[in-house]
Amino acid sequence: MDDDRRSKLAAIRSRGVDPFPHDYPGVGPIERVHAEHGDLEAGAETESAYRVAGRLSARRGHGGAAFLDIVDRSGRIQVHARKDMLGDESFEQLTDLDLGDIVGIDGTAFSSRRGELTLRATDWALLAKSLAPPPDKFHGLEDTETRYRRRELDLIANEEARELFILRSRVVAAIRRWLDDRGFLEVETPVLQPLYGGALARPFTTHHNALDRDLYLRVATELYLKRLIVGGLERVYELGKDFRNEGLSPKHNPEFTMLEFYEAYADYSDIAAELEQLVSFVAAEIGYEGEIDFSAPWRRVSLGKAIEEETGVDVLAHRDREALMAAAAARGIGLSPGDTWPQLVDELLSKHVEPELRDPTFVVDYPVELSPFAKAHRTESGLVERFECFAGGMEFANAFTELNDPDEQRARFEDQQRHTAEGDDEAQPYDEDFVRALEQGMPPTGGIGVGIDRLVMLLSGRNSIREVVLFPTMR
Repeated sequence: MDDDRRSKLAAIRSRGVDPFPHDYPGVGPIERVHAEHGDLEAGAETESAYRVAGRLSARRGHGGAAFLDIVDRSGRIQVHARKDMLGDESFEQLTDLDLGDIVGIDGTAFSSRRGELTLRATDWALLAKSLAPPPDKFHGLEDTETRYRRRELDLIANEEARELFILRSRVVAAIRRWLDDRGFLEVETPVLQPLYGGALARPFTTHHNALDRDLYLRVATELYLKRLIVGGLERVYELGKDFRNEGLSPKHNPEFTMLEFYEAYADYSDIAAELEQLVSFVAAEIGYEGEIDFSAPWRRVSLGKAIEEETGVDVLAHRDREALMAAAAARGIGLSPGDTWPQLVDELLSKHVEPELRDPTFVVDYPVELSPFAKAHRTESGLVERFECFAGGMEFANAFTELNDPDEQRARFEDQQRHTAEGDDEAQPYDEDFVRALEQGMPPTGGIGVGIDRLVMLLSGRNSIREVVLFPTMR
């Protein structure tokens, strides 16, 4: 506890001043002042009046004048306070504030002799007394654990953190704008589900007391969204949280944000073209200038060829677990002996191919065993029309020509049950309600899931998902 700040709080209250007022109407963003007067010459005056508010981040001066720096979400501005304008008592109280206090300023814009845009304070108000000192203003907040656990301190101390999460918001807004402009409807599907599905993942389980039954936090929105396609909505998307009971890594957080969109009368080639357009649009909207080249067309390579290029192993020529393990061992590659054949293929992809894919790359045409919801390939036996998209050494999107044959979907579910019996605890459970929906008739459909956190990582040049999630899960 900061005793000096507590003493100041008591003194403020003793003067009959509320240190935590209810509101402060009429506040404008600091960036507006800069936008309207950023070209003032040094020493120039204006009569333009503004009301701004923000956190007191610096203070300097002596005698009858002081300069204060006020910071809001949009930027920083210097405030010039003069005793002869505010009066002795008001001036002394303003300059006695602590760094970190939230303050409101009324003032007129001018440019200082050094050419810095400044507000000359005509009035002010304390809006919230800070009872704890802010992080070190010279070094910022550098401890990684503290930055993630106490993101509010990170945002106070580090302008770069504020800019990152403003960028994330702009990315999401641009995605919605792109989809809305193309006739997609934003919808909401259950987060608590009686049966999880739509991805090969372990779920979080919870219990509903009134119903006395277990429910699951969704691992994907896919199956509900495709039921909406069955219902005739034709173009739908959902942007929200999914939950997978998996470990932590630079690419994994158990709670994460996904975009899924589905389009009737389209296939995975159409969806690939739309993903290129969407990401290119978002990159342009935020002014992306990084190292990844998002301009279309993106490279396309089959999964079998991609794995063979990096490992020398032809997974499609070794279609059972023992044969694939032997082929990998012959190349000096050890694989997990307890895994199923699909898990072994995924291990080869994730460990040997994924890290090498820097510019956007579509890895296409997967074995059916890895893809219980994708439609069979129209020309390649044993494969399905699926792609995953990789960039920056990680996967960030997954798409199918959607399986719409209910009998085939039922057989795929039964095959997943076999993988469960073999020890795959991420296999897809049997969902009879989804099969029943398909029996009503689902038109040809293309669909995709895009990891928003990973996309923001790519567009911001960050290497850890915890950098782009405001409050990541911590050990």
